[in-house]
Amino acid sequence: MKFLFIIQGEGRGHMTQAIAFSRLLKEQGHELCSVILGKSKRREVPAFFTREILAPIHLVSSPNFETDSTETAILLGKTIQKNLCALPVFWKSLEKIHQIVNRERPDIILNFYDLLGGFYNFLFRPRAAYWVIGHQYLIEHPSFPFAPSKGLEKTFFQLNTRLTALGADRKLALSFLPQKNPVNSIQIVPPLLRREVKNQEIKQGDFFLAYIVNPGYGAQILNYAQANPHIKIKVYWDKKGATEVEQPLKNLSFHRVHDQNFLKDMASCKGLVCTAGFESVCEAMYLGKPTLVIPVAGQYEQACNALEIQQKKIGIASTEFDFSLLEKIPLEETKTPQEFIHWQNSWGEILQNLLTKGEVFWDSTAPSLEMG
Repeated sequence: MKFLFIIQGEGRGHMTQAIAFSRLLKEQGHELCSVILGKSKRREVPAFFTREILAPIHLVSSPNFETDSTETAILLGKTIQKNLCALPVFWKSLEKIHQIVNRERPDIILNFYDLLGGFYNFLFRPRAAYWVIGHQYLIEHPSFPFAPSKGLEKTFFQLNTRLTALGADRKLALSFLPQKNPVNSIQIVPPLLRREVKNQEIKQGDFFLAYIVNPGYGAQILNYAQANPHIKIKVYWDKKGATEVEQPLKNLSFHRVHDQNFLKDMASCKGLVCTAGFESVCEAMYLGKPTLVIPVAGQYEQACNALEIQQKKIGIASTEFDFSLLEKIPLEETKTPQEFIHWQNSWGEILQNLLTKGEVFWDSTAPSLEMG
């Protein structure tokens, strides 16, 4: 089978998922012909993605979040306004996608939660099958925990998710843990973790690790480190124009995203602090590291993730960077259930079933799990 990927360029998670999926395809003799990646003006394409995806990458202008002046909170109104003004630019992106699809003639287009993917499938009606994959599609599961909504946050999150999946032949809903699936509209699948995560040597170092999507959070971590000089912190970010390593304090260093170094540090840290995305939390789960998540202000999806993470005892949530909270998590709550590891490692079988039988068998038999 011949695949073409469309990937949202915000953050690291969708890119690492795409790398993991591309390796699954290669292991089973399938082909990834091209990758279409949504550009973000606030960050550069990480070098690890260019190095590891092993397919031609085509950058297109795609809808992005707009932040406040501190580069921490998402401004929903400004995001909608800016993206509406950029509709002519996005139409050119859709035309570019169509040119690539016509040239490559993939059997399956797999969209990693980019809005353009849904509109492309709806408007251009390609001959290829259209699949979507992401944690966000769990909103169709009756047990999905919706966070309290301010204004239209919930409505726009649901709308955005549905728009990415317009006309989708298959919706693959990534889940933190196995759970039964009483609905037919989605298929629940495990997190997509790369082999680099599974091959790490787990240690207990003397530092905490942080990963931040919005560079404005760097100032908050700096203030915390100044007030707590006994706590050692390593921060990874993809701030545009930042040097490889910056060390403003003896106990604090900022590093440009380097995936191998990041995973090595995750396997050696005392605990992870990150915004409430999906991928980094799953990696920390696999490595048995306690996790503290801080949902990005104004990003409703992350508020839902933080609620789910607490409900399932995967980690703890906070509104501020307080690394000392990680030391209060009981060790038994950081142990990785063997069922989770077995489920995550079953991706090869799941992909084969999807391509040959169109089904996922795990979610019909697996119990719902909680950490701890």
